[in-house]
Amino acid sequence: MGSILAVVFALMLAWPCLLLIKLALCNLPSSKTPIEIKALGNNSDKSQQSVIQELCNISSSGTPSKIKSPENILAKVDINKGQQIASQVCAGCHSPDGNSIIPANPILAGQHAKYITKQLMDYKLQGDNSAKRNSPVMTAMVAPLTPADMMNLGAYYSAQAINPRAAKDKELAELGENVYRGGNIESGVPACASCHSPNGAGIPPLYPRLAGQHAEYTVAQLRAFRTEQRANDVNNVMREIVTRMSEKEMQAVAEFVSGLR
Repeated sequence: MGSILAVVFALMLAWPCLLLIKLALCNLPSSKTPIEIKALGNNSDKSQQSVIQELCNISSSGTPSKIKSPENILAKVDINKGQQIASQVCAGCHSPDGNSIIPANPILAGQHAKYITKQLMDYKLQGDNSAKRNSPVMTAMVAPLTPADMMNLGAYYSAQAINPRAAKDKELAELGENVYRGGNIESGVPACASCHSPNGAGIPPLYPRLAGQHAEYTVAQLRAFRTEQRANDVNNVMREIVTRMSEKEMQAVAEFVSGLR
């Protein structure tokens, strides 16, 4: 009985990683795609393969592709231009080097360049359509930015060193570590480490770095996913997970990752 429970528990914790199989599917012809991928937004008229390619940002040949912008995400970036924009536009809320001292504003230093670029693009209004990520402040900030500007910002912030932090509430952080590393088998919460890695470094481009992030910001995002005020996660992954988490678990995980290095 014990061995059976162990297997069930292991499978439950591993299921988020199945999303990463999409990375492998990018190299398969559509006729051999073994699973059905639901299209997002207005993608219902697209083939399964094209949807997978968009999610992975990789073409069927395995080479970098475009991510819903006129420019390639792997095109040449200019860190100096990114620094200039950061100092003129972003520093007031995120500090010049991305190590925000305001708990409500995320630390951008050391975050994955592609992830930052995607979030900036998601804040931007798309013609008559609303932004994919809701924030009136950020939507106003990104309005004048071009895709190249966003890529330059992503490159600049990803190159900055994050200032080490420590969790403030040791007891709460210990509970958070249990959930982060082992999930909650009773409620079906998978281990956060499955997608965000054991050290919180994340897995680019889909899963952001969490290590060292303000606890206040992290728990605010978890709550936003729960209420669907934030809905730009791939395939509803985060929105599905947070429905199984208690408020205490969300606070605990946020506290734990704030001191993770």
